[in-house]
Amino acid sequence: MSKPALLSLQQVLKKCFQSLQNNQKILNSVLYECTPLMVSLGNLAEQLRALQNINITNTTLHNFPDLQERLHYKLVQAVDIVLGKLSEKMSLLQSVRDSFSNQVSGAFQLYEQNSDSLDIATCCQRSATAPSICDMLEWLQDAERYYRQQFLRRKVLLQTLKPNQFSLLETAAKRWESFDSPHGQDSISDTLFKVSFFVEAQ
Repeated sequence: MSKPALLSLQQVLKKCFQSLQNNQKILNSVLYECTPLMVSLGNLAEQLRALQNINITNTTLHNFPDLQERLHYKLVQAVDIVLGKLSEKMSLLQSVRDSFSNQVSGAFQLYEQNSDSLDIATCCQRSATAPSICDMLEWLQDAERYYRQQFLRRKVLLQTLKPNQFSLLETAAKRWESFDSPHGQDSISDTLFKVSFFVEAQ
């Protein structure tokens, strides 16, 4: 067993888990900020649908020329603005996913480069303050998969949303919420708890 290789890998793993901790805060914050935006899309879709079902020429507002068209334009514009804000949030989630994915890939590359000098017994060894190398690599892989799925599902949903598709817009908030994964969140919280002593140790 090569002690320098082990120490080097442990340092990289620490950085990965520190990054995971920060990423969780960013992910939760972004998703929290997206919730009211998704609700807004549903509200705007309801207004667009209502506007489509009303013939303003038969109402007391018939004296206002082009009112229906102008209201429709304003509502479509509002939908585009909300979708633009959600797209910005997705860019942030993508950067979190990519950054973490690169770190995890780096940890696996370092492990593979030193696999000849890191025997299985060492990699499977646990202590009171540190999980095994094998466990930590597996947990990082699980977390990376979780981020990838969260980003892709939400991105695909947003790509399907258009101002003239009322039903999709009206149900978007529920579909968005259905992507929330308490199991995934709990799994990451559990992982961060398991590695807390290891990450804080000098």
